[in-house]
Amino acid sequence: MQEEALFLAIGGKVEDSISGKMFGKLCFKVGKKAFTFLYGKEMVFKLTGEVHQEALSLDGTQLFDPSGKNRPMKEWVQVPYDYKDRWEEWAEESAKYVRTL
Repeated sequence: MQEEALFLAIGGKVEDSISGKMFGKLCFKVGKKAFTFLYGKEMVFKLTGEVHQEALSLDGTQLFDPSGKNRPMKEWVQVPYDYKDRWEEWAEESAKYVRTL
């Protein structure tokens, strides 16, 4: 799957990142805190501020709702493969944010 290969390449580039699992899916963490994971053909990023707003403004992006019961996770943005050219940028921003928590 090309999405998985791209996800692994991007996550592996982030300084001090380690791979793991979140919601049973592949993820990358900084320390013990996840900053991105692969959900189907989409990457999900923990974002805040202007970067969060910018990502959500793009067609097809949405807040991640793992339950499917209209209870989205406020900081986690699910980004379609259509925006794969921006995934690396958002992974870096997400890791940077998680390091502050």
